[in-house]
Amino acid sequence: MTLAFGTDGIRGDTRRELTGEAVEALGRTAADVLGAERFAVGRDTRISGPGLVEALSRGVRHVGGSAVDLGVLPTPAVARWCADENVAGAVVSASHNPWHDNGVKLFAPGGRKLSDEAQHDIERGLASAGGLPPSEGRVAPASGGPGSVEGDLARRRHHEAVAASIGGRDLEGLHIAVDAANGAAYRCAPECLRALGAGVETINASPDGYNINDGCGSLHPESLQAAVVSSGADAGLAFDGDADRVLAVDGAGTLVDGDQILAVCAIDRARRDRLTGAAVVVTVMANLGLRRAMAVHGIGVVETPVGDRHVLSALEDRDLVLGGEQSGHLIFRDLATTGDGLLTAVQLLDTLKRSGSSLRDLAAAAMTRLPQVLVGVPMPASARPADLDETLGAIASEAAARLGGSGRVLVRPSGTEPLVRVMVEATDTGTAQAEADRLAARIETVLA
Repeated sequence: MTLAFGTDGIRGDTRRELTGEAVEALGRTAADVLGAERFAVGRDTRISGPGLVEALSRGVRHVGGSAVDLGVLPTPAVARWCADENVAGAVVSASHNPWHDNGVKLFAPGGRKLSDEAQHDIERGLASAGGLPPSEGRVAPASGGPGSVEGDLARRRHHEAVAASIGGRDLEGLHIAVDAANGAAYRCAPECLRALGAGVETINASPDGYNINDGCGSLHPESLQAAVVSSGADAGLAFDGDADRVLAVDGAGTLVDGDQILAVCAIDRARRDRLTGAAVVVTVMANLGLRRAMAVHGIGVVETPVGDRHVLSALEDRDLVLGGEQSGHLIFRDLATTGDGLLTAVQLLDTLKRSGSSLRDLAAAAMTRLPQVLVGVPMPASARPADLDETLGAIASEAAARLGGSGRVLVRPSGTEPLVRVMVEATDTGTAQAEADRLAARIETVLA
């Protein structure tokens, strides 16, 4: 596998690409580039996780460092541990991808995602050493043992920090359904919400190494939507595999996406004079309805490329505190160093309880979403055309011209999967769908 950082770390298919040798080489080079003697390593629930954690740790130890295995933990819990202990860190996870994929997300000492410069230095370091060594086979599946002392402590610290974020208030009286995606949130999310007084019903919280994200979680919220309606819950929460993001479901079973969650939290913070800079950071994927809602409330909008690293960089550069992505990956910079699904959920539920409203009414009052259609066009296994970005830009410009000022078009290669992502917004769903289909067909022709 040729090492390349995508939108969030590196990812690959463990059955043929992401080998133990590759991850060990990454551990060696990352420890060297980051100048970190100590690493904390966590993982999600994939069957390949324990073997890749050991491989990464071997790489760190090879250059004289030490690595502590925190076990199964949400990505933000590992980031918090890195911040508390001032150590570098890694999470072995492929986020929302299926079980056979895995990857590595890296944190610099202090718990922040790597800068572009640091990523390039790691890539150059591997290249100067002759690239990744050839694979000698797949990573053998390994069983995860009971949590370590450090892992248990890391989970408790994360819970305590999330609970403290609502200033001594609680969630008593709320009935919440949780879809843990059979991933890293399967223990921590129910535990934390119950500790705050909420009634909690869980689904998809029995990981077996293979069922992570399988028809569940934030990419497949249908079972959660049904569970919320059937149980009469006030809200539902759908996490992804490593629990750094979350989507919500209202009492009627309607999905509440990251744009809507961001709008709710931004407006609430602005009213309480807790929105530093009176602005939020969003990516180019943010719905036009969010931008219009922020304008109504006098809240500025800063736009970045897709990826939480870009959101965090803009927050830091402008001394802002709130930003995020439509996917539910929100960053509360005054409360955490990275996106945190559980923290986002608790912030939303705290706002919900204080409002005395239903989540359905709260989300509707915050913003009105414009119809938006998302399509993924598979990229062939052949080499990516050198002029692909230029070609896609021209195709998108043509579509935008057809829509005029009544819509928006975004076409871009995915940073996490072999896809070209197409997004079309329009005043009605039919127009958006027709234009998205037209774009997809055109792109398929270009890629053929």
